Amino acid sequence: MDISGKKIVVTGGAGFIGSNLVERLAKSNQVTVVDNLHTGSKANLKGAIATGNVKLLQADSREIAKVGLSPDIIFHLGMYSSTPMYKENPHRVGEVVDGAISVLEFAKEKKAKLVIASTSSLYNGRPTPYKEELLPLVSDYYTEARYCVERLAELYYKLYGVDSVCLRLFSVYGPHEEAKKQYANLVTQFLWDMQRGEKPLVYGDGTQTRDFTYVDDVVDAFLKAVDAKGFDVFNVGTGKSYTINDMISKINSQMHTEIKPAYKPVDMTNYVMHTLADTKKSAEVLGFRAKYTLDDGIARLLGR
Repeated sequence: MDISGKKIVVTGGAGFIGSNLVERLAKSNQVTVVDNLHTGSKANLKGAIATGNVKLLQADSREIAKVGLSPDIIFHLGMYSSTPMYKENPHRVGEVVDGAISVLEFAKEKKAKLVIASTSSLYNGRPTPYKEELLPLVSDYYTEARYCVERLAELYYKLYGVDSVCLRLFSVYGPHEEAKKQYANLVTQFLWDMQRGEKPLVYGDGTQTRDFTYVDDVVDAFLKAVDAKGFDVFNVGTGKSYTINDMISKINSQMHTEIKPAYKPVDMTNYVMHTLADTKKSAEVLGFRAKYTLDDGIARLLGR
């Protein structure tokens, strides 16, 4: 599908990933952002709103019907996006599920294509590289909420023919994370710490690995997912992982610093030691391949 001249709704569009997506969409589409600004910010949308193609509805995803238009495409990112948020309030699982049902009902009524942000955290406890057919294990509130959303999306396709794609995102980092504060990706948090001359705090010995994915690649995946038919699930990662120690070394190298991290024993249950996406399905079906290496992403965060 040619994504231009479309009417588009983006829930969570003032957040980190959502605002990067909106910036891209606003160049040639009419975009309505639905966001309650929990971890989003109007400042993230400043450039997009300046195009004259973006409107912000400050509301929860459960209030998506207030948009008052019939979109061609809905991108649903308006969900609590970090495990600690659910530990603080387990009832947020219900809010996410309720919001997803509201979005699915809206998509059904408006006959809109739906692309949903899911998470690689669903694979917790599984061996890497992660393939889409792996069934999630019970691990935490966050993954239960996202897996339920995926299953609801599949249900709405089977019952009502709502076309929807769920993208399992791997450790996304990039611009516009400031409003997330302590929930920002480790790459961004550690870069902020090191720019202040502070030691980044690492849980464990730093040998744990992550498939770090730059946000521009994630936006590409969202746009490519619009062409997928029916219901499906895809990994969005680079297919390459780095240790936390390697990531810190790369930041030091680009900043010309020698800041050593501080280490602390892991004091959390279900801690994820390794993530790595199997990207074969995304490449074959969506034509998606990550373009940015970790070095590229760090350089872009540093404005280079």
